Amino acid sequence: MSEAFYITAKNLAEKGYNGIPSELKSSEHLIYSSPATLAFNSPGAKGFGVKRAGLAVPNSVMLLVAPGCCGRNTALLNDLGYNERFFYLMLDDTDIVTGRHLTKIPKAVKELCGELDYTPSAVMICITCVDALLGTDMERVCRKCEETAGVPAVPCYMYALIREKRLPPMAAVRRAVYSLLKPQKRVSNECNIMGFFSPLDDGCEIYPLLKSAGIKQVRELSRCADFEEYSRLSRANFNLVLNAESRYAAQEMEKSLGIPSVELTRMYQLDKIGNQYRLLGQAIGVVFDDEEYRSAAEKAVRDFREKYGSLNFAVGENLNADSFELSLALLRYGFNVGEIYGTVTERNFIFVKKIAELSPDTKIFSNLSPTMLFYEDSGDIDAVIGSDAAYYHPNTAGVHFNEETQPFGYRGVVLLFEKLDKAILENTVI
Repeated sequence: MSEAFYITAKNLAEKGYNGIPSELKSSEHLIYSSPATLAFNSPGAKGFGVKRAGLAVPNSVMLLVAPGCCGRNTALLNDLGYNERFFYLMLDDTDIVTGRHLTKIPKAVKELCGELDYTPSAVMICITCVDALLGTDMERVCRKCEETAGVPAVPCYMYALIREKRLPPMAAVRRAVYSLLKPQKRVSNECNIMGFFSPLDDGCEIYPLLKSAGIKQVRELSRCADFEEYSRLSRANFNLVLNAESRYAAQEMEKSLGIPSVELTRMYQLDKIGNQYRLLGQAIGVVFDDEEYRSAAEKAVRDFREKYGSLNFAVGENLNADSFELSLALLRYGFNVGEIYGTVTERNFIFVKKIAELSPDTKIFSNLSPTMLFYEDSGDIDAVIGSDAAYYHPNTAGVHFNEETQPFGYRGVVLLFEKLDKAILENTVI
């Protein structure tokens, strides 16, 4: 009988990164888009896919240039309140074969701006794999749009084909949404937080820690109420990058605006969180006192461990964490991790090797492997973390942990265990 492919952490660590089995590489087999993965597999999917992310610029509108098959799943954006900011230029077969739609785009942008009762800050032009295959020079098309309509036009590439390339769709769209910023005098006590399209949790310690370092204004794209406030992002003395997908955008801002950046990683190991704050302090010339926040996180872990013992977790990848780093944190806290559903990358393979040392029999699955059709619930998982893990274990309590408000640092640890406690008490998934 067929079964879902998995490899133990021990065997994967022994093979090394260059020996990762083809079943774990989505580029080497058909991609299985199960209900567990539909929420994140496509760059146009729900959450902050390319289309919604491109509208992060305040007062902007988006024109989707695509055949009907690519545009139909955009109806979800209407449910999220974007119906007055989203417009379509539908392509027919002749457009695609001849490329004549390229002359239609500037006209469509002009018509769109003329029909609105306000002048948008920008028109984000979202294009699909059709133009990737045609090799369309969208930068040139956008320049023509701006000349024709008198409004800035910015390309957003919804190319699933480049998901595993140097600049995947979600990294490219991050560059796009900051590309409208213009140089201005930088202010020494202001900084930007980059990385997400929604804000950090209000209780995150990063805000008071930066304030204690003399930073009076911390800006996030998602908290900009209008284009004027968005424009002030270019006044920052430095950018604090919390998601590697924003690294390229930050590099572009350093080139065009002269704003340097410091990068932190979202982690759930308390000692690693503390070490990052220490290094950040060194970078900006201060010493952070994070003892209060670390103690709160230590207490949250300790109380949960004492209450529930060494639970056996299944950890997915559709969540606000790296599934392997979070699994390692759980193991280090004294819990068990029976299963991980995740994409193994060069960056997180170091976690795989450490997981192998602590839990060599942990099973590692790929959500995108067609063999997941045959996955069967083993029945030995006590709690799940991640929407995909919840799908595979429908009768097990746990947390989706993929809310739009972003957890980070010590606060992220506290939130995780608070939510897990509530879910287990109520025997549900929240």
